[in-house]
Amino acid sequence: MARTATPSKPAPTPPTLVLLVRHGQTPTTGKLLPGRAPGLHLAEAGTEQAKRVAERIAALTKVDAIYASPLERTRETAAPIGEMLGMKVKIDRGLIECDFGEWTGAELKKLMKLPEWRTVQQAPSQFTFPGGESFTAMQTRIVDALGRIRAAHPGGVVVCVSHADPIKAAVAHAMGTHIDLFQRIVISTCSVSAIAYHAGGPVVLTVNSTGGSLAELRPS
Repeated sequence: MARTATPSKPAPTPPTLVLLVRHGQTPTTGKLLPGRAPGLHLAEAGTEQAKRVAERIAALTKVDAIYASPLERTRETAAPIGEMLGMKVKIDRGLIECDFGEWTGAELKKLMKLPEWRTVQQAPSQFTFPGGESFTAMQTRIVDALGRIRAAHPGGVVVCVSHADPIKAAVAHAMGTHIDLFQRIVISTCSVSAIAYHAGGPVVLTVNSTGGSLAELRPS
């Protein structure tokens, strides 16, 4: 009697690698809370940072897509990456900065004196910016955006140029870290944080990488 062939299992889809890039330095970096206010461009130092991170990413053997927040500073950071790779940068509003509401444009040194600042730093899950967004809503938004982007590029490599707080929130979510602890994560200008998403869940490969090769990024 002939044996029935056992159907072969389909090969698992390789992980999707997401490279989260913070925009380059601006004239207000470390001084103001610019938020979503229009008209903020990269400083000269930020333009140089953008060129360097573009060179790092261009050294990869495969990049399937480049996405950026709609704000000027992120689009200007993504532009040299697209130029070096010969790819068009796609704009995704889910990658935009947190909406700081009435705090938009305020000096950080003044905000640090407010009683609410302790909550922002130690219990951000309990804080909503006056007239703006909560940290929890911001995290949900960036996680949803990355999920949508990953679904469009299964098994691919995707670059997403965003902002410090959304990137910190995405990294915290991938690590299973509560949003109340996300302020402990540092995301420098034009740094790269890499997350591999596969069927078993996300794996954080690097956080706040500002130099060196990205070629060896892969789940261990």
